[in-house]
Amino acid sequence: MADNIVKLRPTRPCPICGKPSSQQFHPFCSARCADIDLNRWLSGAYVIPARDDEEAGADTPPEVEGDGGDAG
Repeated sequence: MADNIVKLRPTRPCPICGKPSSQQFHPFCSARCADIDLNRWLSGAYVIPARDDEEAGADTPPEVEGDGGDAG
């Protein structure tokens, strides 16, 4: 059955364990490493850092931040 597999992707090291990747589980070497990666995604281990504090202040115009000024 492995004789009729057409290699379309270059063999690279598995991003989880470093072993050569398998065509069946590309880019991983096995189903175990693919499951480890999926668990990392689902548990939130892969996170893009963001700074919400700076972005929230940049969206508010300076006139709104004050006490209103000409109220009377």
